Amino acid sequence: MPSKTQTKSAKVITLLYRSKGATLDEICKATNWQQHSVRAFLTGLRKKGYVLTREQRGEDSTAYRITQNPSDKDVKGAA
Repeated sequence: MPSKTQTKSAKVITLLYRSKGATLDEICKATNWQQHSVRAFLTGLRKKGYVLTREQRGEDSTAYRITQNPSDKDVKGAA
């Protein structure tokens, strides 16, 4: 049985969960999306309840990282 291919959305979320996060360029290369599409996707994640942080990486690039996902909020809110 062939392995299930990973969606572009899943690839981006995996990149964003890394401890160093991901830059716009890294996400663009992984998905073949343009920068405005990546920014729109990040906005969509925020609307779904993900908490994203921006961190300066080097002089030129900014890395984005997921610091909290929607299910974490539900667990903390119930306690």
